[in-house]
Amino acid sequence: MAPRSMIKGAFLGALALTAPVTAQLADQVSSDSQAGVPLFTSETLQLTDDALATVSENQSALFQFGNASSLSTRSVNGCKVYPGDFWWPSKLVWNLFDAFLGGALIKTVPLAASCYKSWPDEYNAATCSSITDDWTDSNLHAADAASVMWPLFEGRTCLPTTNASASCTVGGYSSYAVNVTNVAQIQLAVNFARNAGLRLVVKNTGHDFNGKSTGAGALGIWTHHLKNIDYIPNYKSSSYSGPAVKMGAGVQAHEIYEKANALGFTVVGGEGKTVGVAGGYVLGGGHSPLSSIYGLAADQVLAMEVVLPNGRFVTVTEQTYPDLFWAIRGGGGGTFGVVTSVISRVHPKVGVTVSTFSFSTGTDVSVETFWAGVRSYMERFDTHADAGTYAYFWILNTGEDSFLFLMNPFFAVNHTVAEYNALVQPWYDDLSNLGISISPSTTYYDNFYGAWMAGFPLETVASSTMMTGSRLFPRANWEDATLFNTTFDTLRSTVENGYALLAFNMKAELVDGYPDNAANPAFRNTLMHAISSTSWDADATPAEIKAKMDYFTNTVLGQWRATCPDAGAYMSESDIQEPNFQQAFYGSNYARLYKLKQLYDPTSLFYAPTGVGSENWVVNSADGLPDQNGRLCRA
Repeated sequence: MAPRSMIKGAFLGALALTAPVTAQLADQVSSDSQAGVPLFTSETLQLTDDALATVSENQSALFQFGNASSLSTRSVNGCKVYPGDFWWPSKLVWNLFDAFLGGALIKTVPLAASCYKSWPDEYNAATCSSITDDWTDSNLHAADAASVMWPLFEGRTCLPTTNASASCTVGGYSSYAVNVTNVAQIQLAVNFARNAGLRLVVKNTGHDFNGKSTGAGALGIWTHHLKNIDYIPNYKSSSYSGPAVKMGAGVQAHEIYEKANALGFTVVGGEGKTVGVAGGYVLGGGHSPLSSIYGLAADQVLAMEVVLPNGRFVTVTEQTYPDLFWAIRGGGGGTFGVVTSVISRVHPKVGVTVSTFSFSTGTDVSVETFWAGVRSYMERFDTHADAGTYAYFWILNTGEDSFLFLMNPFFAVNHTVAEYNALVQPWYDDLSNLGISISPSTTYYDNFYGAWMAGFPLETVASSTMMTGSRLFPRANWEDATLFNTTFDTLRSTVENGYALLAFNMKAELVDGYPDNAANPAFRNTLMHAISSTSWDADATPAEIKAKMDYFTNTVLGQWRATCPDAGAYMSESDIQEPNFQQAFYGSNYARLYKLKQLYDPTSLFYAPTGVGSENWVVNSADGLPDQNGRLCRA
């Protein structure tokens, strides 16, 4: 005979609605916080033991908090519960969950479903045309509860098309998502997923290059609408006294930068316009146009409000949870809990000089001359980064013996035009002596926001025919002449073999006096964050795609790794197949992070590809590619 707990679970769906549910299951609590700054209103609506006690045992069974005696969760042959399984929640249970959420549950409809007749309620040629036109716009995907910026890692199951009879499935997108507007909804989702054995993912904007916020059969927590911003002129903690800002998890770069400019301060955030600053970006470390001066975004964090894997809502500071305060700041999103807000230090208003220009091979510029001009630039990476600047540049193969260098832009924080010109003059002189002509467009802005808006374009996303990989090249590769020659020759070979080079000349040292965190130690020594990519035809088979990916991972990026084997890569803009990701993305921090993962998430509720502890799991993807379109199972 089946255990009573199994029988109770099997009949829960039938019993769940024996009493009506008329309001969200939550209590209004005090706004006091151990962070020393009041909770946002969205954070004062919480799931409590008292709230759970107001409904029947049957109704509350799947929403109880975790504790040491309730570590075992449902699974199917060691896998997370999946649609179609016996243990998959019934429609009645999903309805109950939605009622407890206050109507915030979204059943996933793929963003491009309007292009497919198999979705008759969605099929609409005009809508399909609009979606197709905007498909590469990051705003489109950020504003959807399930869509991610890189559909390759969802499984490419529902792309825009003109063939209305083609197949469109939910695929690797989460099956449901909670449109979060308060903490209670996150707690309910965390408890429900843990107790029911469901896969759980967290999505803010979906920017991560490896699809960490998507997963087949998952319940998604969508934090995009947690948009509150509070400026704190005088914040005090044990290690800091000064101005700070509290940001909800859904605040994006363009929003916080605009607010900071209006109030006269500067905040460390991303280069991309739609990146969620207080979401996975800061949790993964977060490099910034300000990093050469102030370090990473994770370095700025002074306190966080977090829902833990057991469903409890806590304030994480140096005093309250020192181990989590270290781990969450840089240890990766979707790993230790769901952050609802962060308090970060801010900095004075700064002026910035922005310059763009290009040069290329041609009648008067031979291939060797072109590369001599590039080399002259790269030789000065330490000087430029140490001056506090940040440069975003491309080197492209444009045909046989044809190459283009594009500076877009050189971002010189705290530099007037005259100071910027003095800094780059030695390089400009070399270019002139080489016969390389440039026509820089250089402008000074008296504030970061204006410079950032002018300097960086809106992100182009959603390609399903390419994958990227990256490397953090350390200062040591510049300090040793032989090693610099090897590094330069390797990068030149990459471009000459047809692979684009997108790179950032920057540094990201931990500022003296800032508390240590779990950000990749490789960041602290870097002078260049370099990215490349590989691509394939739209009709390529999975086997052909995998062959391209493997060659890129092992050969192209393998040559990069060989120049700095002890360095690493930025986890949020990386190769999903990175060998030994534990060392590459976390370095010497990994053992400590893994131990904390087991302590705070003993049931492995939170999984993200290449996240801490992810080696204990495997996704059996439908197409054999390293995507999230498949059941998540114990390795």
